[in-house]
Amino acid sequence: MAVLQTMRMTLSPCSPSDSADFIALELDPEVMRFLNGGHAVDHDTVGPDANFLMPRGMEQHVWTARHTGDGAFVGWFCLWPENDGLAELGYRLCRAAWGQGLASEGAAALIDWGFSSAGYDRIVACTMAVNQGSRRVMEKIGMVHARTVHVDLPEPIPGSEHGEVWYEVTRAVWTGR
Repeated sequence: MAVLQTMRMTLSPCSPSDSADFIALELDPEVMRFLNGGHAVDHDTVGPDANFLMPRGMEQHVWTARHTGDGAFVGWFCLWPENDGLAELGYRLCRAAWGQGLASEGAAALIDWGFSSAGYDRIVACTMAVNQGSRRVMEKIGMVHARTVHVDLPEPIPGSEHGEVWYEVTRAVWTGR
């Protein structure tokens, strides 16, 4: 993993010193709305089998995003390898960073690194169909809708009845854009 620099952010491999910032994201109901229905994550009861990533600063493939100028925490991005040629993009930003194009900026940097340095052939991302903000990020950076999947959740959250949408981009499309 490399340190990635965008116009406004530095994405660094996460470290244990990022843990408090990561946990704060999971305590914000708006940040968690499309992951678990907006419930603060209780780390004493949520096990390692949760259906969403909860980094603590020791995970490979997770970058911490901070404003380059003042070092303020923006959120985290990940490029999780599924197999040799495929990785899944993920991101979670604090509310103060929403609506500024930072998710698109960081996601594009990670995809570029994934194709140019990590050797992936295809990168995918998913979100709830009703999560228009995340869908806009994926579309803005050149990912295209690949499929919608309907999953029976043991504890459905509002909007889950519309399914999860998967987006993708290939190396050929990315380098030819």
